[in-house]
Amino acid sequence: MTQTSGRFFDEIGKFLTGAAGAAQGFRREMESMMRSQAEKMLSELDVVQREEFEATKAMAQKAREENDRLRIRLAALEEQIADLEEELAAPQNPRPIKKRTIKRSY
Repeated sequence: MTQTSGRFFDEIGKFLTGAAGAAQGFRREMESMMRSQAEKMLSELDVVQREEFEATKAMAQKAREENDRLRIRLAALEEQIADLEEELAAPQNPRPIKKRTIKRSY
């Protein structure tokens, strides 16, 4: 009788091991199926992936910084142009003519 009960437990152990393996396989299959369905739904909704969003965000930040630099540079150039226009618009005083006195020696 000992031999029968030992074999019985061995069979139950094999059955449970096989069932656990089958359950893990089923779980993995379900996860992959759910993931593919979720990706399909997201692609149909035109949802942006995280990597693309981060790349676009970095590009926008870089563009903002460049715009700020260009804005400062443009303001400085406009100021220089305004100064030059003021100089050109101001009446130019000709050099005063010095009256020379002629020394006569008689």
